[in-house]
Amino acid sequence: MYLNFKWLKSSLVTILLILLLVISVEAEQPSFELTAKSALLMEYETGEILYEKNPHLELPPASMTKIMTMLLVMEALEEGRVSLEDKIVVSDFAASMGGSQIWLEPGEEMTLEEMMKAIAIVSANDASVAVAEYLYGSEEAFVERMNERAKELGLKNTYFYNTNGLPPDDLSVQGNYTSAYDLAIMAREILKYPKVLEWTSTWIDYLRDGESVLNNTNRLVRHYQGADGLKTGHTEAAKWCVTSTAERDGLRFIAVIMGADSSKIRFNEAAQLLTYGFGSYRSLPIAEQGEIIREIRVNNGREELANGIIKEKLIVPVKKGEEDKIKKVVSIDKKIRAPLKRGDKIGELKVFKGNLLLKKADIVIDRDVEKASIFQMIYRIIKQLIKSLINIFS
Repeated sequence: MYLNFKWLKSSLVTILLILLLVISVEAEQPSFELTAKSALLMEYETGEILYEKNPHLELPPASMTKIMTMLLVMEALEEGRVSLEDKIVVSDFAASMGGSQIWLEPGEEMTLEEMMKAIAIVSANDASVAVAEYLYGSEEAFVERMNERAKELGLKNTYFYNTNGLPPDDLSVQGNYTSAYDLAIMAREILKYPKVLEWTSTWIDYLRDGESVLNNTNRLVRHYQGADGLKTGHTEAAKWCVTSTAERDGLRFIAVIMGADSSKIRFNEAAQLLTYGFGSYRSLPIAEQGEIIREIRVNNGREELANGIIKEKLIVPVKKGEEDKIKKVVSIDKKIRAPLKRGDKIGELKVFKGNLLLKKADIVIDRDVEKASIFQMIYRIIKQLIKSLINIFS
């Protein structure tokens, strides 16, 4: 029997290359399988998804609904429509909520910040309704805005029936539903407001002059390094859920678990996702605060030269092994004119991964630059003319 050794050698090389490719691809995947119905891991800065399991499956979110509730409150604060010091008077309807609550009484007064602490730390259903009524006059009007905001964020698998995630009394009525992906988008949006993390990272706090204790329902905050939010949830239909976030060395990840069979499983699987994220990425320093980026010429300044420096330290997340895909672009304003004060913005440093803008930082002037006198300007013009003439005749 004739055997073509050349063909055999070529085939073996091809098979070996395929096996190596498969092994390398498999090595990039998580070495675990989650039991939750739906899960997702997202890198905060870029929005890149590192892990997903049924990410668009519509499921009841239970109290994770309150991420949208809190988002609308933070946006109202940003717009100046309300203040954290505002006093909220509790209605009969708000006080009637069941489930997780702080046992608000009709007519009782609390500040908006106290209500937000109760929502963020112990997932208070009664406080959620009280806040909604204060902002929009009724829970129904607030819920309408929740659904509008969901559409603005591009959430395609989300619907809100109420502000707190409690199931409807009438089983024929559609209750809240969302997806792991949509929750990650909501979480990414609310993380623009550092005050929320101040509340959600609090392990224990007090209301009513210390009479009411607030114990955080998210045990990752105490037991997982860097965890500082965001929201837990549990009903019979939703099972056990959590939208969690953690930050280490400038890296932040968002992990969503929906439909876990126990509280322990939701936290364990969220921790697995976060750990996978921190193991896959690193924080890449781009520039230190005050680092000189470029020497700047100020033609009409008393001092013609100054430095453009970075206003704040700049760090970007990068997947390990992809550092060479990161590029920096310096953009300096074309017309920089005195007078200038130290710290005035004169440009930007932008960091890209391919065409994706990861982050940017302001470039500012490093000193005060006063406007040159008329005599200085005349002297500079004459000096430049003489230099031009020398160049012409040399």
